Amino acid sequence: MNAAPNWGVVATIKAPTRDILTFAAHHLDLGAHRVHVYLDAPDPQAEAALRAHPKCRVILCDDDYWNRRSRKGRPDKHQPRQSLNATHCLNKRPQVDWLAHIDVDEFLWSEIPIADRLARVAPDRLSARVRPIEALDPGPYKIEAEPYRAYKSCALSQADRRAQTNAIYPTYGPYLNGGFLSHVAGKVFVRTGQPDISLRIHNAFRNKVMDDKAEELHELRLCHHHAATWDHWLAAYRYRLSLGSYRAELKPAPHSDGYAFNMHEFFHMLEEDGGEPALRRFFSEVCTATPELQKRLASYGHLHHINLDLDAKRARHFPEHS
Repeated sequence: MNAAPNWGVVATIKAPTRDILTFAAHHLDLGAHRVHVYLDAPDPQAEAALRAHPKCRVILCDDDYWNRRSRKGRPDKHQPRQSLNATHCLNKRPQVDWLAHIDVDEFLWSEIPIADRLARVAPDRLSARVRPIEALDPGPYKIEAEPYRAYKSCALSQADRRAQTNAIYPTYGPYLNGGFLSHVAGKVFVRTGQPDISLRIHNAFRNKVMDDKAEELHELRLCHHHAATWDHWLAAYRYRLSLGSYRAELKPAPHSDGYAFNMHEFFHMLEEDGGEPALRRFFSEVCTATPELQKRLASYGHLHHINLDLDAKRARHFPEHS
């Protein structure tokens, strides 16, 4: 019997030291054989801690890194920097059988060993997809499952997703894709050691053609802390609106009446209508773990309670930063 494959993650990160090491510690604790971190800005403390860990690899993406002949300078936008770095890792020295490209606010989760599930991926599949669940802001509300946190998911079927989203989020559902503020596509693991493979944000490519046959890893989740609290979300809101996941050029989502729009347009509409209080009302209905929202999510099987226990994991792997 062949041994289970090993796996790892790669991320391009610009975040506080504590967040970088929390991300690494969680995935090490989950069984990652390698955690590859491309530092998008200098962080001597994080760099030193990662270099000291035998399963972590770190690259500082400074001017020297970006000005090497093969890279032709640092891209202005972070999305192409992420894709270039992930592809660099994949093709140079991933040191794992499967590599997942994820972000610092995303945490893989599985109740079975990830290696065991990857061992069952069909041998003709290049990539395997993990679908996201978005963290809800606990706000003032307690849940029966504490210290577990509440997360929301959405239906894979577009038709089911549309109907369920309208029912779960009565005011804003028609403007949202699955009730999510960020992506519903999830992220992929890609099988390493293959020729002419590249990675983007949500997909693997072979010979510049997107792999559209990724196997669904239903047993795994990608816990996305995109809007973990109101303060956290609002602090990132302007950046996301101009350069991030709410930027104007992103592909529109279908509206329930057939009109296509994107989150950039939607948030501009909200602010024009009612300013920051309107944003707050939106966040309360869509992103806060109110008893009413949890009940509606649960009725469709879209409420999940997970305890990532991140502080304990960081203390285990990087005790000097506990």
